[in-house]
Amino acid sequence: MAARGLWAECWEHTAGLWQELRDNQLLKYGAITTVSAVSLVVLRKWVAGGVCHSQAKLHGKTVVITGANTGIGKETALDMARRGARVVMACRDLSKAEQAASEIRQATGNSEVLVRHLDLSSLRSVRHFSTELRAAEKRLDILINNAGVMMCPKMLTDDGFEMQLGVNHLGHFLLTNLLLELLKSSAPSRVVTVSSVVHDRGKIHFDDLHFERTPYSPLTSYRQSKLANILFTRELASRTRGSGVTCLCLHPGVIRSELGRHVETRWPAAAALLRLPALLLMKTPREGAQTSIYCAVTPGLEEHSGCYFSDCRVKRPAPEARDDLTARRLWDVSARLVNHYSN
Repeated sequence: MAARGLWAECWEHTAGLWQELRDNQLLKYGAITTVSAVSLVVLRKWVAGGVCHSQAKLHGKTVVITGANTGIGKETALDMARRGARVVMACRDLSKAEQAASEIRQATGNSEVLVRHLDLSSLRSVRHFSTELRAAEKRLDILINNAGVMMCPKMLTDDGFEMQLGVNHLGHFLLTNLLLELLKSSAPSRVVTVSSVVHDRGKIHFDDLHFERTPYSPLTSYRQSKLANILFTRELASRTRGSGVTCLCLHPGVIRSELGRHVETRWPAAAALLRLPALLLMKTPREGAQTSIYCAVTPGLEEHSGCYFSDCRVKRPAPEARDDLTARRLWDVSARLVNHYSN
């Protein structure tokens, strides 16, 4: 009887609380606000994704980062500088790059943050940059192929390549090959290439790589270039096996950065509507840089050379990105296009 009475009392107390919650508007809205706030915090944490926890220092190491003046490239450069690395920011816009470098030097106290001009849409610029770097630097420990363009209108590079394939893949393909001997002589070293999850619907259009005969689609072209990044990493890992060069690629996440400027220009109304949700559902540049940083500095990743990462973990890419024959064919085609052949 005593137990039954206790249960009855508890039930009445609980029912009273629910009744009070229904009747008390302030309490009700307070509860809703609390639940909403907690939910938003959980959502943001999930969107932010993985975090690089490595405390590795990079004193005496040299890091080259393409497109390092903004977005995840700048955040990656900031992190590398904090770890003590000599950081070379390889950028097309020198004024923005110098401003970014100045901010990084001030924030980290690292004076070894340098700027060099590199325009990935020009093979001549890529060759000039590589020649200057090899003459100026005794070593290269980490090359981060970060720069890119996304869903731009139909444009051609200086060498007549479709812009997205030319910048995102072919420019980095030539750059990496021209710096490969320096990477090998500095081993253990790493090549980290930023790709994207959109590769999973990509295809390498060997019969029309530059959309000269088929209608141009910004998204189709972007997917092709990001798939090319992964296939390039896979084949590069195969060709450098045993050399001490570890080759990794990654999806950084969906990020609020200047990379999406062409999307906003093409669909301004949609961009305006999505601006507020984007604050919750897209990563900040700092959050987006975490996987690049993870791949660059985390010890023990040598066994994963050729692999694809997302949120600081190895992930299985799409079947098209695991096709060794396609990777080898893309390498051969790319070598012909940029007129650079290697073993």
